[in-house]
Amino acid sequence: MSITGQAVHFFTAAPPLELLFILVSKIVEVTLGTLRQILINKGYRKQGTFLSFFEIILWTFIASRVITGIAAAPIKGIVYSIGFSLGVYLGSRIENYIALGQVLIQTIISRENGETMIASLRAKGYAVTTIEARGRDSDKQVLMIFANRKGKEDIIREIHRRDGTAMIITNDISALRGGYISSAKGLIK
Repeated sequence: MSITGQAVHFFTAAPPLELLFILVSKIVEVTLGTLRQILINKGYRKQGTFLSFFEIILWTFIASRVITGIAAAPIKGIVYSIGFSLGVYLGSRIENYIALGQVLIQTIISRENGETMIASLRAKGYAVTTIEARGRDSDKQVLMIFANRKGKEDIIREIHRRDGTAMIITNDISALRGGYISSAKGLIK
């Protein structure tokens, strides 16, 4: 068989519908797996466990479909791998969209902008703790703001709108106990 014939056989050894099934199923399975890992890491164990059931069912059927006849149709392995990569990407995009969990946003702002920014953030229901600080050239305030990840970008935009030179640091929070937390913002799982 010629090289061209081998290449054609490589890509046509498995029916296109079977390859599409493998691709789509693998994307769904890995998306579920990515979400499961993120959920468990963020403390949503019940939801993560629920997803794992469907993930492993899909994995069992997809893997057996690929392994059976892979020597005759190695394109199945390539399609399987592409589905895996796309599933990781899609799962991380979905998690970023639903933005589970909480963040601590720390910002260093000029003292002149401090009081109006603090009042504005508290009026919107955010828990804000302040610390007086000294920068290289002037007095500063450090704000610590606890919020849901879903609203993180709104807070960052508000800080930059009021102080374009503000330094902003965000950290995911794995546990939070005590202190004042606005119930309107629903920080607790």
